[in-house]
Amino acid sequence: MASWRNATQFRIETSLGLGVYLQTSRTPTEKPERMNILKLSTHWQVLIALVVGVGVGLLIQRTDAQPRTPIEMMDVDGAARVKDPGNVKGLRVQDRLIRLNGKDVDGQSGFAAWNQAVAKGSPGRTLTLIVRRGEEGPASVKSKDISVSVKIAISPGSPRSSWLAPFDFAANLFMKLLKMLIVPLILTSIISGVVSVGDPSALGRIGLKTMGYYFMTSLLAIVVGLAIVNIFQPGIGADLNLASSVGEKDLAQADASDIVLDMVPENVFGSLSSNSTILQVIFFSLLFGFFITKLSGPGGGLLKELFEAGFEVMMKMAEFILKFIPIAVVALIVRVVGKTGMDVFQDLLAFMGCVVLAIAVHFCVTLPLILRFVGRINPLIWAKAMWPAMITAFSTSSSSATLPVTMRTVKEGGRASDKVSSFCLPLGATVNMDGTALYECMGVIFLAQYYSGVEPDPFVLTLGIQVYVVITALLASVGAAGIPSAGLVMMVTILQALNLPTEAAFLLLAIDRPLDMLRTATNVWSDTTCAAVVSRSEGATGLAGAIENTGPPSHQAAAPPGG
Repeated sequence: MASWRNATQFRIETSLGLGVYLQTSRTPTEKPERMNILKLSTHWQVLIALVVGVGVGLLIQRTDAQPRTPIEMMDVDGAARVKDPGNVKGLRVQDRLIRLNGKDVDGQSGFAAWNQAVAKGSPGRTLTLIVRRGEEGPASVKSKDISVSVKIAISPGSPRSSWLAPFDFAANLFMKLLKMLIVPLILTSIISGVVSVGDPSALGRIGLKTMGYYFMTSLLAIVVGLAIVNIFQPGIGADLNLASSVGEKDLAQADASDIVLDMVPENVFGSLSSNSTILQVIFFSLLFGFFITKLSGPGGGLLKELFEAGFEVMMKMAEFILKFIPIAVVALIVRVVGKTGMDVFQDLLAFMGCVVLAIAVHFCVTLPLILRFVGRINPLIWAKAMWPAMITAFSTSSSSATLPVTMRTVKEGGRASDKVSSFCLPLGATVNMDGTALYECMGVIFLAQYYSGVEPDPFVLTLGIQVYVVITALLASVGAAGIPSAGLVMMVTILQALNLPTEAAFLLLAIDRPLDMLRTATNVWSDTTCAAVVSRSEGATGLAGAIENTGPPSHQAAAPPGG
């Protein structure tokens, strides 16, 4: 029998995709195999990039930033002077500083306190000041107190600005490349996705029930996420130090009819030329794909092959560009940490807690209630039977990779209908994205909350905008499952639709890996719930945890296990 010393190498594959080689002994001609960072899974590369970005950012933060603001105080009665009126709205030269960061100041003390606050404050910090306009001296009927918030910035000529410049360039270049993909990727993915499902009239009863279930649970997941993010509001007052808002969607006073009208493009080619009209692109793509399924001649097959080929091309482009995600993460983290330090991660952890809570509610409350009252199945017994599939999904973060385990678990452990399982589970692994839809909507609202407090042009987050986000995420999820890094791509898509800066979506990559594991487990749990509910609606008996009717004698009791 071979001894331990005769063994040359053992390879350990972890559930997270990291290959580790252990060298026990070797001959003089053998060379130890070294771990290649380029062969690591993407999430490991992102994690390493995060650590590198934080380290480099902290080093750059130690260099001189020569902090400045758009306002300076004149040494004359504490009067304010706006150096760049376009950056601070509403201030005038003769406005007198009377309160700074919650402390009363006046005259010379205001001038000194302001200079000290700017000198000691790190870039990205917000200074809150109250100025008095009108009659000098005590407040009078002619005077007016105005509250203003301004951010400390890095002087363009400072050493820190020079060090950050190449990282700014790399981050901006990657974001422009990703934005370049959005319209053609969404167009081809949705059209090919709708065509692959086929004509709804040919789906049959099981197909329509399955599609209806997936639509309903995705909507419920989004509603749960929106409720949590609006209750806790993790983005309000967050200190992310991101670019100011570049605009806002004109939906502040929009009602349902306005949102529906906004979905319909007046000029399709005009809509295709702008990322901010992505909802119109989605609407057109759904219609175009639907009517392709109505073509019976060779034209239908030709168009199907054309858009499937186009989607494959866009996928290859996306896969190539997304290989540079680690570099983009390094650049963005260096830029953020180099300006403001580590405070940004406190706000990210608060958002992460909200997402975990929302996923837990959907996982432990929404889907079990559907099982109990729609499928008439005991959710605890069904969950116990589905545990192998959910554990596999959690460790692999891939619904498609988990599909063989899910199929076996549902058929053998859950005893669901083979016909139903064979249809709804592969389809669910492709189009059902409860966890992803929940996450991307929460992420967009979190960032919109942050931008609602960014001066000088705060983003106005209204109910109409939130409804717009829900509709966009719901419709886009039809073809998003096949897109690599779907959560990131869809979040960037929705941010673009709202005319908000997209760099924050990459900042969320810092907390994405554990959330991705939870999202995938939720997606698979929803797929198995669909198989159970649709099987029961088709009259199947004997499912794990089935609660059979106990009314009239004509109803049969549940079959015993294995029966």
